[in-house]
Amino acid sequence: MGRHDEADGNSRNGWYCIHKISINFCVIADFALASTIGYPNPVLFTKLGFTMALKERLRRQLEGARQLTDGYLDSLARPEEWTHQVHPRANHPLWIMGHLAQTDNFLISLVAPEKAKPLPEYQQCFGMGSQPSDDIGAYPAVEEVRGVFRERRAVLLELLDSMSEDDLATPLPHGTPDFLSDKGSAFEMAVWHEGMHSGQLSVARRSLGYDPLM
Repeated sequence: MGRHDEADGNSRNGWYCIHKISINFCVIADFALASTIGYPNPVLFTKLGFTMALKERLRRQLEGARQLTDGYLDSLARPEEWTHQVHPRANHPLWIMGHLAQTDNFLISLVAPEKAKPLPEYQQCFGMGSQPSDDIGAYPAVEEVRGVFRERRAVLLELLDSMSEDDLATPLPHGTPDFLSDKGSAFEMAVWHEGMHSGQLSVARRSLGYDPLM
């Protein structure tokens, strides 16, 4: 091989090393950023040679989703903002908070029925199919709803902590919606369902003039 060929080979090898180091650096940086917001991406764990059990992944995702939702809710400064709607049929922050509490209670009823609470008022005000109203007097007090919102999520997390990987693969009771196949899928729903509604919270905040949280 001549000097020119050898130089080309060294250049290629040097480029490969730099490229590989760059990729690894980006993966580590992405992982650090994801971990900072409490929502590490499982794909990044795989790239770095780590593995994460389903139970741990679900807990991290539940915590990350709730951290973002809490941030949106904590930023609301005036009472009228809780029932602010960007459209007459849009979900407002108070409805979203109550709906997430009601949904957690529903998921608890599937995973551990004895831990669920009868919440008929919440089903009526915040359940699927209910129509949000801008009349704050039509709802329980904001702090009461916030309390149920937090307490029901705490119970859901306690249930997750008490389960084994085999428990998460246990089928749910007959009559459960088809998209929920086992106990693990109930916790997965809590994640993607909250993500959907936190997006609605983000839009409501921005329409009130708030800056983005992230």
